[in-house]
Amino acid sequence: MTETIALTAEMMAVMIILGLTICLFAFEIVRVDVAAVAVMVLLGLTSLLPGYDGLVPIEHLFDGFASNAVISIIAVMIIGAGLDKTGIMSQLAGKILKYGGGTESRIITIITGTVGVISSFMQNTGAAALFLPVVSRIARRGNLPVSRLLMPMGFCAILGGTVTMVGSSPLILLNDLIESSNRSLPPSVEAMQTFSLFSVSPIGMMLLVCGISYFALMGRLVLPVVKGKPQESGSTMQYFSEVYGIKGEVYEARTLLDSPLVGRTLDDIESAGRGGWIVAVRNGNQMTVAPRGDTELWAGSEIAIMGPHDSVESFCNENVLEFKKEMDVFSEILSPTAAGIAEVVIPPDSSLIGKSLREISLRQRYGATVLAIFRIDQVIDSELADCTLQAGDTLVLHTRWRDITRIAESSDFAVVTDVPRDDTRPHKLVHAAVFFFIALALILFTDLRLSVALMTGAVGMIISGVIRIDEAYHAIGWQSVFLLASLIPLGLAAETTGTAAWLAQQALILLGDVPLWVLQSCIAVLATAFTLVMSNVGATVLLVPLAVNIAIGVGANPAIFALTVALATSNSFLLPTHQVNALIMGPGGYRVVDFMRAGGIMTILFLVVMMIMLNLVF
Repeated sequence: MTETIALTAEMMAVMIILGLTICLFAFEIVRVDVAAVAVMVLLGLTSLLPGYDGLVPIEHLFDGFASNAVISIIAVMIIGAGLDKTGIMSQLAGKILKYGGGTESRIITIITGTVGVISSFMQNTGAAALFLPVVSRIARRGNLPVSRLLMPMGFCAILGGTVTMVGSSPLILLNDLIESSNRSLPPSVEAMQTFSLFSVSPIGMMLLVCGISYFALMGRLVLPVVKGKPQESGSTMQYFSEVYGIKGEVYEARTLLDSPLVGRTLDDIESAGRGGWIVAVRNGNQMTVAPRGDTELWAGSEIAIMGPHDSVESFCNENVLEFKKEMDVFSEILSPTAAGIAEVVIPPDSSLIGKSLREISLRQRYGATVLAIFRIDQVIDSELADCTLQAGDTLVLHTRWRDITRIAESSDFAVVTDVPRDDTRPHKLVHAAVFFFIALALILFTDLRLSVALMTGAVGMIISGVIRIDEAYHAIGWQSVFLLASLIPLGLAAETTGTAAWLAQQALILLGDVPLWVLQSCIAVLATAFTLVMSNVGATVLLVPLAVNIAIGVGANPAIFALTVALATSNSFLLPTHQVNALIMGPGGYRVVDFMRAGGIMTILFLVVMMIMLNLVF
């Protein structure tokens, strides 16, 4: 940057929109994907100004939806779901227990290493969601606190995303941003080269090894044993009894003619207090598991009530119900092999966030009765119908195992409990492996674009029956897709209007004459700070153009400065704002202070190792 860049009205407009975007993301005024789409539309509306073509050429406004990065992310999600359909995760749990034994540090090492490798080739949020029931099973069988396993698993899933260029959204997006920046480079500056699949592997592997070593050596000092939530050890039912006060026994009763419950709905009964949870009703010949709240009880209705024996019997006596000593009507449909209790988490991109249980009608849609909600350090077990769901909430459900399949298939839930599933296709494991390695070979040994190579693997899994097309659609996280596609025009606007170059010029004036590694470190710290208050994709889109222009201004390699941003936006351990951290917060019973204690050291370690490796490798 030899010539001084003058501030223009276009640059001011872009900076106002950048500021608006940061505020929308930081304060979560609306969902991040809604905010991104709104910003994209706002950029398009600038073309209405008389005699002006807009901040982004209107014909390129929606190019993000067909970009290499977006198609690649869709393909990675489908491939990950296909691997899950083979049941490989359940097999992994057995292997980890076999080789890990009962030693906490050894099991942590195996879990973190395994999830790190898996998240290298699929979205780290998806890898963490797949490992939730695996860790749950290991905690129970190994009699270990689940809170001391979930955080290492989550952190190393994030670290694993830095091992390849398809492990995290920022790295998938990076090459597209580099190509976009190349179109705006001055003639005197050589075009940047894009990165291949394993270009970042030495850096990512070292970060992953450091993360695994950190928890293996210091886990006992930094990992919490959550006091507010008893740990998942021993039998499943013992766990639910300790944590939620839920007894797994189901009892049967019949409403008598003079029962005060005759003519009342289940919502009325539950709001007036109960001695247990009504999980099934038979009116006449119609039997319903997880009946709706407006289900009315008749004289002679058969009901299944779950709860402690004394409480259920007392409830029956108070409400003139015939309490049966043995299960009869519901003995088959609610047997332990057919139904039971499961935990599911509301992930950060769930469409159910902000809705009440009454609005989403879990009973009607999924055949599941909500028994309780665990939120950070609070168990909510009353007035559940009007409870508004938040990201990270853990729902305790009673459901038939055949119905849990539909819940597991929905992107609105992440199943924590390792429950029997009949939707896996272990006989398709070979097909899944073949198409996974075909995609990998196309990336490594051909000049095909990343999106085409990955989509080849995804389509192969669909055609071969590893995953059905409707399951593939469900596997796609549309929030991530729209977030990424909608932010790409904002990065384009920052480049084409010269806003990024002007901001870089001001940053260099402010910092003065400092060594290159100091500039690079400042960019890494800035990216880390941004990713703590907004999405890592948003931070990458906003900061890569700035980093590229700073590098050009001081004669450094702009591609390496861009890579610094894409890696540093994975340094999200200090607060539970990353999607993976939000996912494990509920099941682990963590508080923000738990992330600050364990994540503070991890954040510093990440920055130091990343900077050393970047300068050694490149």
